[in-house]
Amino acid sequence: MTSIATAQDEKPSEHVARYGDREFRYHLCLLPNHQKATIRVHVHPNGRVQVDAPQSARLPEVKAAVQRRARWVLKHLDDIEERNRHVRPCQWVSGESMRYLGRRYVLKVIEDPEQRKTTCKLTRGQLRVQGQNLTPERTQKAVGQWYRERALDIFQRRLERMVDTLPWAENVPAWRILEMKTQWGSCSPDGSLLLNPHLIKAPTRAIDYVLLHELCHLVEHNHSPKFYGLLDRFLPEWRSVKEKLDGESELLLTR
Repeated sequence: MTSIATAQDEKPSEHVARYGDREFRYHLCLLPNHQKATIRVHVHPNGRVQVDAPQSARLPEVKAAVQRRARWVLKHLDDIEERNRHVRPCQWVSGESMRYLGRRYVLKVIEDPEQRKTTCKLTRGQLRVQGQNLTPERTQKAVGQWYRERALDIFQRRLERMVDTLPWAENVPAWRILEMKTQWGSCSPDGSLLLNPHLIKAPTRAIDYVLLHELCHLVEHNHSPKFYGLLDRFLPEWRSVKEKLDGESELLLTR
């Protein structure tokens, strides 16, 4: 009997698809067969293309599914590139705009020769960094640390509140923050969560959406109809929240 090779047997995780005279790379992510996942194509806000497929899927089947969505993928990649043209790199100097919980605050860099330890705090509508020898690099480091501290506090509190509303979650799962270029969060097979500290710049409703998304993966480890059913049940407006978050991702992830 001749066996049929599956995508798991044949494929590396990275592939290239072509459409006309253009091409794009995509990352293939395998899902357990028992979850009855279909092949789905996602374009992340930073332009990374991900394809979810069951482990039993054959590689030609995966490639055909991607090819059917190639025009759609390229349109999204073009939209992302156009938005990126208007995102200027942060210079980390006074007067620039900083985001926190969906609001804008003015960065104020205060040179203080008498202050050895650099501080960062939010006060009177300003995010103030104060210390001596404040280069852009030192200012960026101080702001980044402030964001991480706020993320640890607020994510924990909102996780606790959300877990109380979910029938399958008895306690807040283990979690930590990690800067990621392609994701706001992730849920590992053992049920622990990774959350992007840049998410603290988004409105609280967007934070709740990401937290719920990852908590739903505790019971539905793919993006199946059951998974989306859980999102619909506990955050009916999640689609509009996600759309707004995606639209600002380039700005939130680069400043």
